[in-house]
Amino acid sequence: MPLRFTLRQLEYFVAVGEAGSIALAAERVHVSSPSISTAIGQLEAELGLSLFVRRHAQGLALTQAGRQVMDQARQVLREAEALTRLASDVTGAVQGPLALGCLLTFAQLVVPALRRGFELRYPAVRMRQTELNQQQIFEALRSGVLDVALTYDLELPEDLRFAPLATLPPYVLMPEAHPLAGRGSLTVEDLADHPMVLLDLPLSADYFLSFFRAAGVKPMIAERTRDMAVMQSLVGNGFGYSIANSRPPNDLSPDGHRLCCVPLVGKVRPMVVGLLAAEGADSVLTVRRFIEHCREVVGGEGLPGMSVRPTSPARPGEA
Repeated sequence: MPLRFTLRQLEYFVAVGEAGSIALAAERVHVSSPSISTAIGQLEAELGLSLFVRRHAQGLALTQAGRQVMDQARQVLREAEALTRLASDVTGAVQGPLALGCLLTFAQLVVPALRRGFELRYPAVRMRQTELNQQQIFEALRSGVLDVALTYDLELPEDLRFAPLATLPPYVLMPEAHPLAGRGSLTVEDLADHPMVLLDLPLSADYFLSFFRAAGVKPMIAERTRDMAVMQSLVGNGFGYSIANSRPPNDLSPDGHRLCCVPLVGKVRPMVVGLLAAEGADSVLTVRRFIEHCREVVGGEGLPGMSVRPTSPARPGEA
């Protein structure tokens, strides 16, 4: 008798296996926890296997059989996505799944607007968004977990292709009462004697600190955080200035303190935000249309959530 399970059940099973929790999986796939529980129960009944060990305090763990089914389920889902994409290319319809990765900063300010515009334009596309750091983005693109990612041009590997969208010059963020807040521009030499709140993200921190090394100046790091909102609140409460490239959409910290943004000048290169993908990814119609959509939006309206200028068109070898 043939087995009767659905791709949706496999998708929910993989989500729970990766998250280790029905509640976390429900957040990731945007359905209710009872729906996922029902799907897992139906899949276990159909296969005649226990896929998870239920541990009250520690969530769910895959059984040995569950780990084997997980590997096969991922392969089935990949093949299903490939079939959908083949149909899209043959028919010229933009449809099917699109896995988008992004840095956390862009997840807060930029991605929601880009996603909403694209999904309204192509309602048959199902987008999945994942926030990662730069190194995780590289690995996810290489493994096929992500189709495309919104990120910076920091230490990009040669096997991935980058399509630039906008240039983000660095600026100094400080509380309104900071003694340097009234300046028209600042250099790292101006900042040397003032406490700094370092946005301590992988690769980004080294990028910010490279400004000081190039000038032979040592910053006075008073606080470190990996969260953009926390950094803004620390600055707003007077713990120091910070340096960033993605400007907040208004001049208030998350807890309501007024902030000042002053351009940082000197030997400080801007960062470029763009779309990163594996070699040949833009041969997939949905990926290609998403890249085109982002270029159109940024070229016409600017980067959502920020006031920045678009870059020049992609250079040879770029996505």
